[in-house]
Amino acid sequence: LEPRSPIVCILGHVDHGKPTLLDTIRKADVVSGEAGGITQHVGAYQIERKGKKITFLDTPGHAAFSKIRERGANLTDISVLVVAADDGFMPQTDEALKFAQRAQGSIVVAINKTDVKGADLDKVKTHMQERGIPSEDWGGETVTVAISALKGENIEDLLDMILLQSEVMELKANPNAIAEGVVVEARQEIGRGATATVIVQKGTLKTGDIVVCGSVYCKVKAMLNDRGEKVKTAPPSTPVNILGWSDAPQSGDIFRKVKNDREARNFANDALRDAKSKLVSVPVAAVGDEEEAISGIDALFAAIAKTKANAYRVILRADVRGSVEALKSSLEEIKSDKISLEVVQSEVGQITKNDIGMASMSGADVIGFNAKMENGVIGEAKHHEV
Repeated sequence: LEPRSPIVCILGHVDHGKPTLLDTIRKADVVSGEAGGITQHVGAYQIERKGKKITFLDTPGHAAFSKIRERGANLTDISVLVVAADDGFMPQTDEALKFAQRAQGSIVVAINKTDVKGADLDKVKTHMQERGIPSEDWGGETVTVAISALKGENIEDLLDMILLQSEVMELKANPNAIAEGVVVEARQEIGRGATATVIVQKGTLKTGDIVVCGSVYCKVKAMLNDRGEKVKTAPPSTPVNILGWSDAPQSGDIFRKVKNDREARNFANDALRDAKSKLVSVPVAAVGDEEEAISGIDALFAAIAKTKANAYRVILRADVRGSVEALKSSLEEIKSDKISLEVVQSEVGQITKNDIGMASMSGADVIGFNAKMENGVIGEAKHHEV
């Protein structure tokens, strides 16, 4: 085992300044490109401080993205909980705290917006005391740093505290093991095909390696770091964007290196078969067992009644896997007795003519989020009244 850099996750309530903090740390602008000021794409970035590297995971704070956020907190060593000095702890701050505690890493609280009107550090520290994570200067063990992400105040202190925490934790990994890690986000990119941002957890990933992740596999054509520069190797705790996937993998899935193409295909096909076998429905009972047969007939009638009930069918498309999931779960949370929601298909990538054809056959609507359209889709949709 050799020392590795810490993986840090920035959590907190929506609008409490997480991306601004990351921007200040990276000296780059991420915020302006997001829709409605919500981070949808989980980014992973690496910075260097005093010759040591720190990997940051930016996880969306919006409620719909709690699934991604749960994954974010599970592969991290240190969670930075961002709390606005004027608001204190909010519902999502509490939720984020629960994730962080479940992930059993260490927690650092960054009290942001210390320069705004109504900022009250003691209020935040009282909130921390109430939640059983008292700050160090109040006799507790939680490292607390007051910062202003916008003005860049005390950011260096925060980074030093993160490095200090990681030294105490003695984080280690084996760089010579078989490469393994987690998919943070996946997308379909025009001209590049399926790409995925991953974080290597053990071993060293190299260009040309063959990895398998669930039912998809990948011969690593190229690896790009967070600045879009090509890299040849990715040691533990390094985030890279990998090109060369057979399809977009699921976020949160584990990938691992295999010997060759054949082995990768076999693993992927096995995973696909397992997934399909879970979907195969239970057969209707044989007529011999009368009681079971009756329940079978009842089930049949219920199914018929259900098809007569109004169902709103949708086909979902989004630019990245996390957004598809969030969109799907948000729609499924809308409850109604009169109408049921049926997601016919949910995929990553642009809206295609096939989607329109499928929508027309199944009487569905197509909903795209941040998704582009193939040429001629509009005309096709008008023709089919989709």
